[in-house]
Amino acid sequence: MEIVTKIAPICLAFIMLGLGLGLSVKDFIRILRTPMDFFVGFFSQLVILPIVALGLALILDLSAPIAIGLMIIAAAPGGVTSNVLTKFANGDVALSISLTAVISLISIISVPFIVIGSADILGITISNNISMTGIALKMALVVTVPVIIGMTIRGLAENFISSKINIINKITGWLFVIVYAAIWIEEKDNVLTYLKEAGLAVLILNVVMMTLAYFIAKKFVSGVAQQKCIALECGLQNGTLAVFVATLVFDDITYMIPTAAYALIMYITGFIFIYILKKSN
Repeated sequence: MEIVTKIAPICLAFIMLGLGLGLSVKDFIRILRTPMDFFVGFFSQLVILPIVALGLALILDLSAPIAIGLMIIAAAPGGVTSNVLTKFANGDVALSISLTAVISLISIISVPFIVIGSADILGITISNNISMTGIALKMALVVTVPVIIGMTIRGLAENFISSKINIINKITGWLFVIVYAAIWIEEKDNVLTYLKEAGLAVLILNVVMMTLAYFIAKKFVSGVAQQKCIALECGLQNGTLAVFVATLVFDDITYMIPTAAYALIMYITGFIFIYILKKSN
């Protein structure tokens, strides 16, 4: 646990800095041009995803750590991975980047609200020392501030940063791997037990949400590229942020297990989903 709690905040800060380096003001202005596409993705990820996760936690009667861990991953915004896989799937990358950016910035409020609110519904007690404001402030330091710094650097050195963005994305990808490697190394003796307990829940959440988001988008958005984007945004969460939140709120590594299991599963299901989409087209 000690390794993870030290690594996660540092890696997350650099990942969010990398996200900021890939953003410009036009990524936010673009929302005004296609507001319906953005709203459908925003609503699917920020509202429907946590509701589906909460329903699963209740139906499957999950233990407290697994249930809250599931809610933490459901509350997390999409990560840079969703942008990369959206590109691979020939989806709307610009929409994906806009959704990731906005929901990441809002996450300092939405994540503590969803996690603490769902704990109340599930009847799980969270320490009195933990507050929404406390979580939000700590998240702001490693989420919002690095994104703003990244965007500022991008604005000052647009051409240089644009030419290096692929390298930056690779670095952030490896930072993601480092966090999860640390979890599995620390808990290698318990990996199979954790996967057995959390694996089914995160698999159902991932598959159900990608499918549901795809068909919701099919009904309301402007095209197939936008459907692919929204489905992948709802199926590829920022696991490093989820790990950071879990370490902020709880001392028990078990709360991180759904996040770690989700990280393993989301790549497999994501690529299968993309394969099915390409084959159907």
